[in-house]
Amino acid sequence: MAIQRYEPSTLLQQFNDEINRMFYGQADDVPAVSGGNWRPAIDIHENEQSYVIDAELPGINPKDIEITLRNGVLTLSGERSYHYDSAQDNESNAESASRREPARLVERRYGRFVRRFTLPDTADEDAIDARADNGVLKITVPKKAQSQPRRIEVASDQ
Repeated sequence: MAIQRYEPSTLLQQFNDEINRMFYGQADDVPAVSGGNWRPAIDIHENEQSYVIDAELPGINPKDIEITLRNGVLTLSGERSYHYDSAQDNESNAESASRREPARLVERRYGRFVRRFTLPDTADEDAIDARADNGVLKITVPKKAQSQPRRIEVASDQ
């Protein structure tokens, strides 16, 4: 058994960080407000043709990801389930294969997630494309073709 140093200041700092995140962060930072237990990391890029949203979603089947669009708000949601079978690690030990052992350390986040993005007026909502590759979901939102200004001649009666 490893000896761990008890540092109450670290626990207090973690608590303080959570309180600050709740009051000063965005609504998506607070699970009770956002509807999720964790937030996938997101990168948003813009080029002349489109907006690109990259979301890190390792370990999630693309079929379990839901993307919806309503009133100009793009919502990305899903769930990453925790499943660990100790039988995989100890196939030769029949006794441990018949019971679930508690995890020694769990750092990855599990549960539901929800991320919402308000699309700009220039987004073409009818042509959004989503693709998953190697645990990264890429959502491409094309921009609408911009109308070019034109000169209008003023007619005169003379």
